[in-house]
Amino acid sequence: MTPAQFLARVKKATPPAVLLLGPEAYERRRIREALSASYASDAITRYDLSEVTLAEVLDDARSLSLFASERLIWVVNAEAVLPKGRAAAADDDDGEGGGGSGDSGPLSEYLKDPTPEVAIVFEASRFDFEGDDKRKQDRVRKFYAAIPDVVELRRYSSQDARREAETLVRASGFRIEAAALDLLVEALGADIARIAVEIEKLSLYAGGREIGVDDIVALAPDARATNIFALVNALGRRDRARALGILDTLTREGEYLPLALAFLSTQFRMALVAREAGLKSSGAVQAHFTRMGGPMWGSRAEQVYQTVSKFTQPQLERAIGLIFQADRGLRDARPDDRIVMERFILELVV
Repeated sequence: MTPAQFLARVKKATPPAVLLLGPEAYERRRIREALSASYASDAITRYDLSEVTLAEVLDDARSLSLFASERLIWVVNAEAVLPKGRAAAADDDDGEGGGGSGDSGPLSEYLKDPTPEVAIVFEASRFDFEGDDKRKQDRVRKFYAAIPDVVELRRYSSQDARREAETLVRASGFRIEAAALDLLVEALGADIARIAVEIEKLSLYAGGREIGVDDIVALAPDARATNIFALVNALGRRDRARALGILDTLTREGEYLPLALAFLSTQFRMALVAREAGLKSSGAVQAHFTRMGGPMWGSRAEQVYQTVSKFTQPQLERAIGLIFQADRGLRDARPDDRIVMERFILELVV
């Protein structure tokens, strides 16, 4: 189930056992806060399965408390009880649980007759849902198969992170430019847990004024590297002075200039596609690329359309050729990257 579905369910009743599966820290924190609010502080017990055994956790769950009838047992590092070595190989081959600390039998027995008013939450956050982690996560899911309530904590997509960030900004009561919010989401890799922390800081910093792109670049971790995007935007507006100034900043900060060139290539290719398609507004650009299978934020569509409006089709085609030449120049033996990029800017914006 999704985190939202689980939070809706616990408003009625908390199941005897829950498995939180996946790396998304933001939703995990929301669930922890929602559950913890329903229990007295002395009714919450925390365990780490890298330090104690599953049997110890279940023994505690079976015991009656003298101080609280309703109890929450929160268990982290749930992956630590998985079979290791040869036991793990056997587990993969025959589908059965391993022995010793890797035996899930006690959990199955407990859940046949769980202690009333005791909820156990197992937190398995180490493995993701894709790539090399998927097989390991499948083993976690299989070990805890006796738990019917599994909450999948999947990472936010860029679009979902953007929407959640908007909600957090509204709740924090300050204003932020759309481009600045896009920059924050992009700079932090759509990591909504980190975005939430930065939005909390920005709400204190805002002081009643609107937060802009310069504020994000100055305050948010990793956002300084997004001067690369500022360079792309300046060239898209044919602003030579601004582009050269940003190039100076990028050079002093030791940024990887071929990365800037890669972003420029994407920008001008999109602009050329938009011009050939005869698109007449940023909304049309956004709709066109979304239909082609590449969802696009409104501010990104505005950047592409701005480039379309500043460059004719022959100029866009020439720009792509200049990008190719600059890329080849950056790959020469011992190139001076700054000189290569300065020449590119001067030739592009004439």
